[in-house]
Amino acid sequence: MSLRDRLGSVFKGPEEFDLTTGGIGWPLFYLSLPIVVTNLLQTAYNLADTFWLGQYSTNALAAISFGFPMVFLLISLGMGLSVAGSVLVAQHIGADEESEAEYAASQTVSITLVGSVFLGIAGFFAVETFLDVLGASEAVLPLATDYMEVISLGMPFMFGFLVFISLMRGYGDTITPMLVMFGSVVLNIFIDPFLIFGFENNPLFGMLGLRGVESQLLSMTGFTGSGIEGAAIATVFSRALALVVGLAIMFSGTRGVRIRLSQMRPDFSFARKLFAIGAPASVEGTGRALSINLLLFIVAMFPPTVVAAYGIGTRVFSVIFLPAIAVARGVETMTGQNIGAGKEHRAEQSANFAAKVMFVVLSLLGVVAWFGARPITAVFTTDPAVIDVGTAFLRYVAPSFGFIGIMRSYTGSFRGAGETLTAAAVSILMLGVIRLPVAWFGAQEFGSSGIWLAFTVSNVLGALIAVAWYRRGTWQDGSLTQPTPADD
Repeated sequence: MSLRDRLGSVFKGPEEFDLTTGGIGWPLFYLSLPIVVTNLLQTAYNLADTFWLGQYSTNALAAISFGFPMVFLLISLGMGLSVAGSVLVAQHIGADEESEAEYAASQTVSITLVGSVFLGIAGFFAVETFLDVLGASEAVLPLATDYMEVISLGMPFMFGFLVFISLMRGYGDTITPMLVMFGSVVLNIFIDPFLIFGFENNPLFGMLGLRGVESQLLSMTGFTGSGIEGAAIATVFSRALALVVGLAIMFSGTRGVRIRLSQMRPDFSFARKLFAIGAPASVEGTGRALSINLLLFIVAMFPPTVVAAYGIGTRVFSVIFLPAIAVARGVETMTGQNIGAGKEHRAEQSANFAAKVMFVVLSLLGVVAWFGARPITAVFTTDPAVIDVGTAFLRYVAPSFGFIGIMRSYTGSFRGAGETLTAAAVSILMLGVIRLPVAWFGAQEFGSSGIWLAFTVSNVLGALIAVAWYRRGTWQDGSLTQPTPADD
């Protein structure tokens, strides 16, 4: 059996199963598994930066602890458009309306790219002020600013690739984005240490036992790297290349949803619809980002070791929560397609099934994280103080992992039904109304441990809120207000 056949036996394309008929488990599994891999690869960008910058300096590690929340904020401001595009594509595909799905995808790409240019420029000029307000120290602020200025200018590439992933997922194709992401991550991991360290004291050469080669290359080129700015350049460059590949795939129409140049001239009536659906999703994402930034403001009251441990912990969470995020995206697509097909009850079954499975899976991962907290933290730093704080962080939060799976499953179903405002409300209640106040008062009373406790409390209560809201039957029917596709 060839490699292609082996991959095909594991990852099925959308034409090989129907999300609107048959059982729930296997279609959701086949849809979500490539998303897990894609999100794991996407997280590898941040993990690679965290690892190599951890070898560079503790201040650089603390700097990306400040930089990452701002990246999240910028992306969250525009993520609603990609969510709206994915929901519309899913509902049109479920209703067997291929041409309408193509029009929605084409408009989403063009409108998002235009918006991301303005957002990136605004972010570039606001970087230093924003980070200063967050409380970055004099030693960390210049490093974080250098990193975020590059990322801000590369925002169209970051946004564009996110839209490619979302639109393909709405169609039901989660394999193609996974393969494109894989190539992009391999490129990023390869060039990261060179752009950070150059050929001077590059730890990669030490790991490979090639110190002599390193010295020769340094004498030949004189390239000493760009430090933290080099990590940002590596990320932007690899994302830009991935976007080019993604656009080529969608224009060709050989995989997933197709986009057409003739349909990409911004349609303001469609843009209003896209914003109506996407604005609450942006509010949800922005609320998450702001809560992280405000939480970082609380964390910044403590020494750099705590800030660095916080950065490591949040990145570890981003890996552990990948199954829940992936399944939530799968539920989003299944809900959208089933509502498009007029099968609301099946959409509800998908969410309930996902919530139960994710609670069990993430609870087991929580057990692993609790017992392995110290060696996991030690992967990213050799500073004993940072390891101690990071270990405590993981052990406080690990018992609540399963509740994240429940909340994500139900908010994914809300988004798939077009009820993005409800999903936003659940997230804002969890993060803004519960986590931040608990973290603030906890920090005053218990030090950094009070911040870690806030994660556990908010995770549990967030899940209970999502379950209660879903059982009220907040949404009944999805709606399709369809634009008229432009002539091809």
